[in-house]
Amino acid sequence: MVQTETLVSSIVKGIQEKKGSNIVVADLSSIDGAICRQFVICQGGSPTQVEAITESIGDTVRKDMDEKPARVAGLENAQWVAMDYGDVLVHVFLPDVRQYYDLEHLWADAPLTHIPDD
Repeated sequence: MVQTETLVSSIVKGIQEKKGSNIVVADLSSIDGAICRQFVICQGGSPTQVEAITESIGDTVRKDMDEKPARVAGLENAQWVAMDYGDVLVHVFLPDVRQYYDLEHLWADAPLTHIPDD
């Protein structure tokens, strides 16, 4: 669990490096059948920023923890990019796409932690 928390902290740091906003961490660890332990959700103001945030997360986690995502999907449009770190899934959205999918409320039982914007 400590490794998961460290990974989430590193991901958040990578998001903040590129001014990603509205960061929410959903704790799915106590939900049966959940696909991971944590969801980290954030947004960027343009496809270019979404791409920059994704790259920053990858660089920061690689530097801090020597880990790479198992898979990254969505970079071709950069409207919703998903990064799979096993226990942690990261979602970087454009604001309107984030609002449409509303992942924060997909699991109503998951406690949410809102990280203040820098």
